[in-house]
Formats: sequence, C-alpha cells, structure tokens
Amino acid sequence: MTDLLEGVVPYPPEDAQRYNHFRWWYGLPLGDVLDRAADILPGKEGFVDRTSRLTYAQARDTADRLALGLLEAGIQPLDRILIQLPNWNEFVYVYFALQKLGAIPVLLIDRYRQFEIEHLGRLSGATAWIGPVEYKKTDYKPIIQDVLAEVPELQTVITVRGYVEGWLSLDKLMARESSPTDGERLAALRPDPMQVAHMGPTGGTTGAPKIVPRTHNSLITGFDFCSKAWQLHSEDVTLLPGPIGHDLTYSKGFIGSVLSMAKVVFSDSTENQYLFQTIERERVTAIVLVPTLAQRMLQFEDLESYDVRSLRKMHSAGGASHPDLVREVSRKLNMKFYNGYGSTEGITTITRPYDDVETACRSVGQPTCPYDTYKVIDSRGNELPPNQQGELVLKGPGVFTGYYRSPEENHKAFTADGYFKTGDLARIDEQGYITLTGRLKEMINRGGESISATEIERLISEHPRVAAVAVIPMPDRDLGERACAYIEPAQEARLSFDEIISFLKSKKASVLQLPERIEFIKAMPYTQAQKLNKKALIQDIERKLGY
Repeated sequence: MTDLLEGVVPYPPEDAQRYNHFRWWYGLPLGDVLDRAADILPGKEGFVDRTSRLTYAQARDTADRLALGLLEAGIQPLDRILIQLPNWNEFVYVYFALQKLGAIPVLLIDRYRQFEIEHLGRLSGATAWIGPVEYKKTDYKPIIQDVLAEVPELQTVITVRGYVEGWLSLDKLMARESSPTDGERLAALRPDPMQVAHMGPTGGTTGAPKIVPRTHNSLITGFDFCSKAWQLHSEDVTLLPGPIGHDLTYSKGFIGSVLSMAKVVFSDSTENQYLFQTIERERVTAIVLVPTLAQRMLQFEDLESYDVRSLRKMHSAGGASHPDLVREVSRKLNMKFYNGYGSTEGITTITRPYDDVETACRSVGQPTCPYDTYKVIDSRGNELPPNQQGELVLKGPGVFTGYYRSPEENHKAFTADGYFKTGDLARIDEQGYITLTGRLKEMINRGGESISATEIERLISEHPRVAAVAVIPMPDRDLGERACAYIEPAQEARLSFDEIISFLKSKKASVLQLPERIEFIKAMPYTQAQKLNKKALIQDIERKLGY
C-alpha cells in the first residue's frame, strides 16, 4: 500500500479492505476519468466556456502536455497546488494535468483574497498557485504578491490568460512540444487510487476554513453514484453557474458530468439574462446550483422571452430548498427538481427520478452511495429509530476520514466508531429518506428552550411577498438568546412586523416560532459560495444591540 500523505487520517484497515473487496472503490485515479471519456467519445464536445469549445480528445491532449510541462517546471507528485480559477475551460486542463502528475489541487473560490489564500496556503503546505492575472474588476497581482511575502513556501506562480514578468505562463507550459516518450512518462506518474487526490476547503462562514483531503477512490465513488442517482448521461448538457471552486459545482456538476461523458457549459456570470441566453443557445438539459441562484432565476422578469424547453432537471443543494422554490421550478421551468444535500466532507444525498414534487419539498432524498451508512444519534451517541430527530452522522467509501493536520478538530468531528458528525439535525424514515430539521449550531437557546431557526425560516418563506429569510440567534441578557428574522421582501413589496407575526399565527406556529425581532433589508448578504451569510447578520444585530 502507498504511503499516505503526512497529516491525512487513513481509512481503518478493515474498512479499506472491505471497500476494495466489494469494489465499492473502483481502483482508478481521477486522471483516468478524463482519459476514458476521451477514449470512448473523442470527438464529442465536452467543455464550453465564453471563449472556447473543446472536445474530450482536445481536453485530454492538452492536459497531458500540461502535466509534463508542470513536471519540467518543478511541480512534483504530492505537491499541493492552489487553483483559483473562474469558470473557464482552463480549469479542465489544470485540474486533470495535476491529477495525471499526482500533484494535489487545493481549490479556492475565485473571490478569495489575502486572508483566505494565506491561511489555506500555510495549512495545505502549498508550493504553487495557479490563477488569472485579472478577472472582472480584480487585479490579482498585488494579492499574490502579498501572499508570497507571507507564505515563503509558495514559490511558484503560474498565470492564466496573461503574462507577468518573473512568473510562469500557463499558455507557454501547454505549448510544449509532444514527445514519443510522453505516454510512458505519464504512465509512470499515474498515482495510487488510495492516495490523496484533492483538497477542498470547507465553506464555513465562521472562523478560518479547514481542509478536507479526499482520495481518488473516495471521490470517484461518491461522484459516480451521485451522477447515476439523478440520471446524468452522455446526452446531457450541464450548465454550471456557481463557482468551480465550490464543492457543489466541482463535484456534482464538473466531475459528475465527466464521469457521465456529458457536455459541461461553464458560466462565469450568474446574471439572469446571460444564463437564459446560454440555456437557449446550448440547449442546456441540466443545471447544478444553490437555491439562492435558483430563486433568482425564477424572479427574472423576461423569463418567458427565452426558449428553455430543453431543460430537464435541476440539482440544487448547498442550502435549504423551501417547498415554494421546489414547486415553482417544477412549474415555471417545467423541469425535475432534485433536492440534494452535500458537503466537501463527502455527504451526498438526493431525491430520485421517480420521486414526486412533494417528496422533494419535504426531503433531501436518500444517500446517493448505497454503501455509505447514515444514521441519527442522540446526545449520548445512541442510534435513534426511524422518524426520530437527532444528529445526522455517516461513514463509508465515499466519506472522508478527517480534516488535514487538525487532530483536535477531528476528535470533535467524529464519533468513537468513526462516523462523521454533520452538525445537522435530521429524521430518517423507514425508506431511508432524510429530512433536515435544523442545525445544532443554529439552534436558538431561549431560556433553555431549543428553537429551530430552520423551521421558522421555512414558515416565513411561505409568505408570498418574502423573497428571502434568515433567522439568527439574537443575544439577550435575560434569556441568553432570542430569535431574530432578517427578511428580504419581494420586489416593491412592503411588509411589517405585525403582518409577519399574523401570517405565522395563521400557519398555527407556536409562540416559540414567532421571531421577537424582524429586520427588513434590501438584499441578503451572501458568502463566496452564494450561501446566506448568517455570520454577517449576527454581527449586524450585535452591533445594533450594542454588544
């Protein structure tokens, strides 16, 4: 067995033996995923962005040249490489070139700045950074120069779509001449599937991000089962509007589509007009995006002006998909809404093709990998029977085994028998369908009463003139915490505290589900991953209350 990268928690030997014996792990490195698509459908158009179109064969050939170009530039197997790219076709070359080389990509969202890049560079031990010289209104040169001054191990910079004196150019590395011995050199570099293939920062909105290392085996297992669960196939055209550095876009959209030999359409804009123009032009059949972007698409005033009849399915995760959103996507866009739940750590569930709309409204489906084990436990770690609420925990061939170089965090994040503690409250019914009921860290403790912020959000979101809602704990000197709701009204709507409370009472909400303060705001704050930024809202209410 290969020596695992230092700082990574290995799978217990008995688990690894079982996963290999039953072939739940496929025994393939990630670079083979692109090779197989290129071998089977070499002339098929596989990747489209705003400026170029690539067949699978073109993508593979360029990735091969780049892999050896990177090797000749000093990048070695197991080197950690920061990738900070927009939704461009260059991501395909870079990502698979590193996989073929046996180096380890560390994905960064394109909007990360000095604080996040320095932290992740140090934590991962990265030696190189690959990213744009400029993107939209951002000049990355001073950002990278600041990071280089603080992280001396980060010695190599490779620029994309631009040249800077003293730094390497991706275009020049890709332009190297091929040699008859290239195939043998790449074959010799082919990594062990048990080795770490990828590192993804957690998308947490509090504190500095942690790093999730994933092996080739666990990644391919998780993504392949998920792509099959929502029936991605080679005739699909998958639109990816979310940032490629975000796990949902990368895993369910990008890798899932390559495994299925579908066409990937990268969008570097989330502006509605551009998205609908792209859907019409490319005859998009599948979309992967977070609920906030789905809601924004539904609110597009000119939606009826575009031909979207090609649409067949939407995979939405990364936040709560409220029932009205599920129903409206199904009705307005005439497509199947797959309600999912996932994380960088390897959580992946989704509703199924045969599930009706109401199932997608109430549930995030079943685990996509049937060999991963999900259960709910009480505060003492005891497994609970079906339909009882508890913390959701999981382990299996598609799940990670620990954060990188974080022994103290790992001690808190796993049960004694190796199950990852999600921090989410859930119920699992007799058929294995999971319903999320809240989050332990988002439970509001009002004088000893535990109040689910998620449940209040669900109720308020049913108001026809509410565009978005977030419920947070508001500090209180007497009770510890009270519930505060931030509400973004729908366009030109006027709402009041009394109206929202009356609406909740009409829904038979209990007194514990009535927020004691409501803040109406023009627009919700969002994280880089387009999730509601509750940390910013908590800071806002603390400032207003003088804490």
